[in-house]
Amino acid sequence: MAEPGEPGRLLWRCRRGMKELDVILERFARQGLTRASAAERQAFERFLGLPDPLLAGYLLGEERPADPELRLLADRIRDLCHSPPVC
Repeated sequence: MAEPGEPGRLLWRCRRGMKELDVILERFARQGLTRASAAERQAFERFLGLPDPLLAGYLLGEERPADPELRLLADRIRDLCHSPPVC
């Protein structure tokens, strides 16, 4: 059984009903989680538990999570998505 916060499991959970979220979340999972702590992976897992419209507001719009840990994570994901791809 997979451990909570396991990178492969989190990558699978990045598959959403919205293509834009798939791209953003999968990019973060592949690049941003490589050096993430267990606590950061757990925060990402909580983040992935949010509904798509809320995630879209946090990552594609101007909304910000009230939870400070999730706000920091959303900012980190947005920063990564606005940086050039790493080949």
